[in-house]
Amino acid sequence: MSQMLALVILVAILFIGDLVAVRTKAWVPSIFVCAVLFLIGYWTFFPKDIVSLAGIPPVVATMLIYLLITNMGTLLSLKELRNQWKTILIAISGILGIIATLLGIGTFVFGFETVVVAIPPLVGGVVSALIMSEGAKEAGLASLSVFAIVIYVMQGFAGYPLTSIMLKKEGKRLLKLYRSGQLSEQKTEEAAAALETSKQELKLFKNMPEKYNTDFFKYFRLALVAYLAYLTSTLLAPVVSVSPFVLCLLFGVIATSVGFLEKQVLQKANGFGLAIMALMLFIFDGLNKATPSMMVDLLYPLIGCIVLAVIGMYIFSLVIGKVLKVSKEMAFSVSLTALYGFPADYIITSEVIKSLTEDEKEREMLTSRMLPPMLVGGFITVTIVSVILAGIFVGLL
Repeated sequence: MSQMLALVILVAILFIGDLVAVRTKAWVPSIFVCAVLFLIGYWTFFPKDIVSLAGIPPVVATMLIYLLITNMGTLLSLKELRNQWKTILIAISGILGIIATLLGIGTFVFGFETVVVAIPPLVGGVVSALIMSEGAKEAGLASLSVFAIVIYVMQGFAGYPLTSIMLKKEGKRLLKLYRSGQLSEQKTEEAAAALETSKQELKLFKNMPEKYNTDFFKYFRLALVAYLAYLTSTLLAPVVSVSPFVLCLLFGVIATSVGFLEKQVLQKANGFGLAIMALMLFIFDGLNKATPSMMVDLLYPLIGCIVLAVIGMYIFSLVIGKVLKVSKEMAFSVSLTALYGFPADYIITSEVIKSLTEDEKEREMLTSRMLPPMLVGGFITVTIVSVILAGIFVGLL
């Protein structure tokens, strides 16, 4: 197979996944469609190294992970997150629920290594799934390497319908209060603050003419910050083992705070889409060792881990929701963002709001109260906590 034919086939699969997700309003996740097509390909005519053949070998994927995680750090605004402190506590409590139920019950049912591999992908997204998959592969655990990918692919099927049901209940509750005059249509201070986007100034380069801030200069600064994170992890290695990916996230936050990096620097350098495409292809490359019998064997721990995780999230979010005086529906919805993150959290919330009312003022009221917590919840779980957890848990294999 030629390189360009391999690339055309792989990108076509990603497009079909997106097409199905758009047509079904994200009820059928694009990653599930892609995973099924990749498995069919590997079981029929795909070369086992089709992703490398298309131009994305492991060394390129690793480079992109460094850049993408550092770019994640640039999204973090401490001011915005401070206004959503209740949401952050609920999101973290949901994650603690996943850890507690899987380590407490799942370990005895599925085994310690299976649970360790399952937790970070359940809490997070593509990056944490990839970290655990590679970690399991290096530890000689071929089936668990595939399991990390499969659980990431399948968890949305639990998250999407449950979130939709919970948000509909919350929306109906808010509409009832609003229509009876017990709720103001004005945005709350917290919601308004969370919806605002603050422009990040490049303080360290404020005197530099904009024409010199080229795409390559953006890439250079991003790569430099990622390298400093890697260097720090190697220097700390004799004392304490810290994943360089965790440090990339931290260094991205610091570099943005001091004005060395702008927010979403990879997007502004026109490299984000290509990086995500390459990373998604590399994720599905992890399915090349999956056999039909292996997939059948993984079905039991897959369903079991997801069910236990959802139960843990519900119990912990219910308790913290009562303490913080947040409705159980909203608290559980925020916790469930761990199963999919952005942009699914935005899509599901928007679709629910549209289905509840035709009135623009009512839609605005629902949006101001439901969307900010969902976005912040997804950001906290998928972006920050999952990468930190993956960095810790990969060392336990």
